[in-house]
Amino acid sequence: MNYYFTLIIILFIYMNIWFIVSLIKKRNDFADVAWGLGFVLLTWVSIFISNNFSIRGFIVGILVSIWGIRLALHIYKRNKNKKEDYRYQEWRESWGKYFYIRSYIQIYILQGILLFMICSPVLIINKNSNTNLSVIDFLGIIVWIIGFFFESVGDSQLAKFIKNPENNGKIIRTGLWKYTRHPNYFGEVTQWWGIWLIATNVSSGLIGIIGPLTITILILKISGIPLLEKKMSENHEFIEYKKQTSVFIPLPPKKL
Repeated sequence: MNYYFTLIIILFIYMNIWFIVSLIKKRNDFADVAWGLGFVLLTWVSIFISNNFSIRGFIVGILVSIWGIRLALHIYKRNKNKKEDYRYQEWRESWGKYFYIRSYIQIYILQGILLFMICSPVLIINKNSNTNLSVIDFLGIIVWIIGFFFESVGDSQLAKFIKNPENNGKIIRTGLWKYTRHPNYFGEVTQWWGIWLIATNVSSGLIGIIGPLTITILILKISGIPLLEKKMSENHEFIEYKKQTSVFIPLPPKKL
């Protein structure tokens, strides 16, 4: 069976399983947990079915696994014993009688398509990698490490901030959040550009740019920053924070 078609079938089954879980648990934010783990699944399955056990593929597999598992655990802990994420609650109410079909298509199937697109540089690496490591590989790893630092540390700082009852109703403006309003999103995007750099060392690797481009557009223009900033704008502190702090790329805060 064709390499990519096999991966699509496996991903389709995977997303359907999570849709069933969401019906049983009556909450669609399980899709956020499924997100990171889906990349881990595709990465290792693609290594196995390609029968191309390269050092580059294993390195990328480890990087993706570290990112995906950490993200899934973080989201699971964040949502545990809490109500369904506000985004999904709003959709639950607005979709009415079409809730189930729209949940299936717009959350799980669409997410599966986006996941496959973003993961494309990894899949290309695992299918075509047959060259030794080069300087570009190590540059890609360094870029990935920078991204992982921003995402993991940013998430940790935010979680600690929220846990403190004294910060109730406030916006975090310390740590990495002093330099960018979304250090975790910046980190996630940066990691995928690092993975793509590694992919440029293999045949057809340049085509994998669809991965970082997709996650960049998704976070900057569609479901990431726009939705979160809309919610943040309800806080009176956000006006000053927005004027002082870079929206995405970490920069020194502006003096007001």
